[in-house]
Amino acid sequence: MTRRALVAVLGGSAALLLLVVVGCVGAVIRVVSNDPGDTPECRESVRAEEAKVRTNRWDPPQELPDLGDYLEIHWQVHSLSGEPCGRAPGPVDWAYQGVVRLRPEDARTLAQRYDFVPYAPAAPAPHSGSPADAWPALAPFLPTAPRWLYSRAYDEATPSTRWRTAFLDVAHRTFFFTLHDH
Repeated sequence: MTRRALVAVLGGSAALLLLVVVGCVGAVIRVVSNDPGDTPECRESVRAEEAKVRTNRWDPPQELPDLGDYLEIHWQVHSLSGEPCGRAPGPVDWAYQGVVRLRPEDARTLAQRYDFVPYAPAAPAPHSGSPADAWPALAPFLPTAPRWLYSRAYDEATPSTRWRTAFLDVAHRTFFFTLHDH
């Protein structure tokens, strides 16, 4: 074997050995890391969290201004984009929907303060949808014969740390909201 051939064989062997070592180190890091990764357990955990209907008060309350001391709330969270179980870096965008039952005086005050006007279901939906787009687990908390009102002023009221869309039915004292991370 010539010297040139020997150098080529040794160089190729060293490169192959380096690839094997790097691959093994990467596999060990994945096994011992705290990142759940894209595993069936992680995906099932995300599905379970998305299916859960929460009843704890909205925090921070200023994201849903002027609701007063409401009687009850039911809300959910869903992953919109990104991969909550993925190993690749990148943001995960979340959407929240909820139904709030207001006190009668708070429903009236909210409607007046933000100039809520009748919403026609045939009208183009605001950027985050309408009560017709309510997630199935939240639909039972909506009124059966609603008279929805809509207010762009409420959607754009500060603080708007998330994209907000809200609908109000004063007679049923029901407030429906959608929030999107941005």
